[in-house]
Amino acid sequence: MTVKLLASACVLGAGLLLAGCGSQEEAQSPAPRPVRVVTVEKAKTGRSVSFTGHVEAQDQASLAFRTGGRMIERTVNVGDRVRAGQVVARLDPQNALATLRAARAALAAAESQLATATNTFERQDRLLASGFTSRANHDVARSGLQAARSAVDNAEAQVRIAEDNANHTELVVDAAGMVTARGAEPGEVVQAGQMIVQIAREGGRDAVFDVPEQILRAAPASAVITIALSGDAGVTATGRVREVAPQADPVTRTFRVRVGLDNPPDTLRLGSTVTGQVRLDGIAAIEIPASALTAANGQPAVWVLDRETSTVSLRNIEVESFSQAAVAVASGLAVGDVVVSAGVQALHPGQKVRLLGAGS
Repeated sequence: MTVKLLASACVLGAGLLLAGCGSQEEAQSPAPRPVRVVTVEKAKTGRSVSFTGHVEAQDQASLAFRTGGRMIERTVNVGDRVRAGQVVARLDPQNALATLRAARAALAAAESQLATATNTFERQDRLLASGFTSRANHDVARSGLQAARSAVDNAEAQVRIAEDNANHTELVVDAAGMVTARGAEPGEVVQAGQMIVQIAREGGRDAVFDVPEQILRAAPASAVITIALSGDAGVTATGRVREVAPQADPVTRTFRVRVGLDNPPDTLRLGSTVTGQVRLDGIAAIEIPASALTAANGQPAVWVLDRETSTVSLRNIEVESFSQAAVAVASGLAVGDVVVSAGVQALHPGQKVRLLGAGS
């Protein structure tokens, strides 16, 4: 009797233990996480894309001296406005003036030699006509005259060069603008052609962007681009593409695009960061909400739902463009894929989810 009671007690205890383990396992099993999803569709619709760039002058020139020497003065600094004809720097003129004096002295000597050679030839010419000199002496006099004339021509050319160098010891601005950079300081010995100051000339400004090839192909011809100052969206301007780089950047694989601004406000200063927006019409593309975007392995990614198992997995994608509201996907998603659009921060691969709502 006692043995039967002990056996019954053991069986009952084992049953209670198993029941308790099952309840613990059920309590530890996490509930499916609630998420919202969108179904990927590809439609041919117009959309807007935005890019960040900066403002540059349409025409920018580096001013330099034509000759080398010691710079004794620079009258402008970065940020100064200059006018056409203004002197912005000077070289020590002593060497140039000494060279000019030497060239003029050489010209005077050559002219004196020419006068002597001319008299000699004329005398030999008269003697030859009278028969009192030989043809050989006449030829020598002719050669001397030609050499003297050549020496004078050379000396005159050297004088012109020396005068030109002396006149260019002052660096003069040829058009109004603003100084954007300086390349030498007073007291330095500069070389011919070395940049002294860089001038952004007045008359036009560009907004410069680095644009992917897909957008270049999709953008309509003569599209109007809206430009806004990044720090103040109320400062805007419009423009059209003025120049597209013929070759892509070897690192980013984007093309440098310059947009000529139409009557830009003064607050769009050189170097300002701007945002350019253009509308692309009739482009077939996959778009997902910006909230669906996350990262995996250092690359853009999204959580994709498997409807059969109600689990999610990470998938890397290639982003074509993005805005604050949406992301245009170049590759990585197909029509019909279900992407998590809300709740992406707390997910892990293989996790079960529960749909709060679905949209497309």
